[in-house]
Amino acid sequence: MVASSLLLAATALLLRTGSAQTFRRLGTCPTLGCILPPDQADFLSGQYFDIRVEIHAPLNGSEATNSPPDEKFTLTIEKEGGRRAADVSNYFRTEEPKLEKWQFSWYEDLFAQDAKTPTIVNVTSKAWRYVQLTDPGEYTATLTWSGGETVASWLVRDMDTSRKAKNVILFIGDGMTTNMITAARHLGHKSINGIFQSRLALDKFPVPTLTHSIDSFITDSANSASALYSGHKSSANALGVYADSSKSPFDDPKVELISEIFSRKYGAKIGVVSTAYIADATPGGLSAHTRLRSEYGAVVDSYLNSVANYTWTDIEGVDVLFGGGAEQFYPPSLGGVTYQDKDYYAEFAEKGYSLAQNKTSLQSLPNDKKALGIFTVNNLPVWLDRNVYPENLKLGNSPDGLKTDQLDPPGLKDMTLKAIDILQTRSEGKGYFLMSEAASIDKQMHSMDYDRALGDLLELDDTVKATIEKLKKDGTLKDTLILVTADHGHGFDVAGGVDTLYLEKQEGDREKRGAIGTYQESGLSQYVVGEQKTEGFPADWDPRYTFHSGLATFPDHRENYKVHKEGPRTPAINLKLLGSSDYYVNYKDAVTGFVVNGTLPIGESQGVHSLTDVPVYALSGPCQDLFSGSFNNIDIFFGMAECLGLSEKGTRGRRGRWGKGRRKNGWGDDDWMVW
Repeated sequence: MVASSLLLAATALLLRTGSAQTFRRLGTCPTLGCILPPDQADFLSGQYFDIRVEIHAPLNGSEATNSPPDEKFTLTIEKEGGRRAADVSNYFRTEEPKLEKWQFSWYEDLFAQDAKTPTIVNVTSKAWRYVQLTDPGEYTATLTWSGGETVASWLVRDMDTSRKAKNVILFIGDGMTTNMITAARHLGHKSINGIFQSRLALDKFPVPTLTHSIDSFITDSANSASALYSGHKSSANALGVYADSSKSPFDDPKVELISEIFSRKYGAKIGVVSTAYIADATPGGLSAHTRLRSEYGAVVDSYLNSVANYTWTDIEGVDVLFGGGAEQFYPPSLGGVTYQDKDYYAEFAEKGYSLAQNKTSLQSLPNDKKALGIFTVNNLPVWLDRNVYPENLKLGNSPDGLKTDQLDPPGLKDMTLKAIDILQTRSEGKGYFLMSEAASIDKQMHSMDYDRALGDLLELDDTVKATIEKLKKDGTLKDTLILVTADHGHGFDVAGGVDTLYLEKQEGDREKRGAIGTYQESGLSQYVVGEQKTEGFPADWDPRYTFHSGLATFPDHRENYKVHKEGPRTPAINLKLLGSSDYYVNYKDAVTGFVVNGTLPIGESQGVHSLTDVPVYALSGPCQDLFSGSFNNIDIFFGMAECLGLSEKGTRGRRGRWGKGRRKNGWGDDDWMVW
């Protein structure tokens, strides 16, 4: 009996101390009293944000309170060295918000999930919308409720308010790491006796950047986008918000994005370019505020119905929007899945956007009009298929919904250079912010298609080089900060060489592994032989001697280390005939290779992100000194904001003022998406 009691006590202790490993009641809230933004949040002076307080009362589980949640909690704000702590409504001179109530459930650990015994939590909450702190310094937010006290320390950074750059071009190699950059250099640039004869445009000293999210050391593209664009950490799948426990994906407390601040303060123009579907997390994070990145229709609508979601005024949406994802634009009558079943090609046209649907029409877009370029269903084809294996373009993925083949898709360089033309013309000297994403570095790394991933990394490098040359030519390079970074990494590396011909001739898996050479046996690859067909890219994508490359985590799959000529790779498949959700080696993939047993849960079909830091390069323009040393991904936001002079120093906290009136765009009962 004593042993049994000790076991129960130990289990309860483990639930309290270890449950955060897999599941969290609320990632930003270790206690039953929650403040959002949470402890350790940093702010740009004058940046608008929301505050939410939640009081949790679990009905069961290790934290059960056996009482309803407090309805009379208080929140105070105090600045160090400033006036005394004041009630939050008085501090920001706003009305007291209504009390909200809801209920949610969560699993405390994997055992609870297996047993299907969730913990039920009752919640009371209030949200103060659209406030700002304009006086730099340290602030303390104190929540007092019947169960105790929660304290959050906030910092409003003291930054130079002078404007040093007119424009910012932010290149994001999604999932890109320094290991991948090194591999790409070996792919696309010739070396003699270990000395490279040419270099990447990215070959300047990289600064390591920490990418972890607010409640996990492994990040995804959504919360990393939030960090880069707002200076605030967030949770997985969240764009421009702190994730709360409410049911709605649109009422979570929001933080103002750099695109919104730059547009609000200077009337700057905003451009978004991606080789992904345009509602994906990295492009969408520059415009949308939602707990769920999968709200694709709402993301598309946010591009159109104001890039300045915090202002209540009729500021235009993004000026340039280039990428894939046509299924979020053409109407349901053609098979589209759009927000409120609208035809978004028509919606954008009604607001004065020119439309391009292939490379040819992209190049002929007028520079003095807003531009929408949607070129394929889903993601754009990768560089390797567009330039080396064009037969793989026959996918029935035309952007008009007619399911014909898109045989004239643009690449990242085509879209980026045209976006610059339009933004330079339309900004009329006020400045612009352009985000250009090489999305399929990440997407092809997930599917372990390393040739396609590295091909798109080389395309990013080629685009950066062309951008610098363009800005030099038109005389705007000195006014433009050009940054190149990544949102997160993959555990990719190269550990040797492979003789693929020898590998194919061996019979057994163990014998095939003898084709891998390490250390002195690794030799050199044959990707660059003689004169290159295309500068900066391999002359031969299918040599005999290739890289021994791989991920740190992966599903069951087969490897032969050869380029996949027939199209992007599918390493593992679900054998539905077995009646399970497990993934197994794809019997059609890398058939001449050997089987590699996976290291991930058997429900995973692809590789996953890793803990690795990622690089950031400040390649040109002013403010390069702001990007030195090892720092966090939120510091990229603050560096860009300081360079653009976006800090607004004042002497108090305040609430934003309403503008011309509230627009109704159908974001739910309270229209939180557009304020």
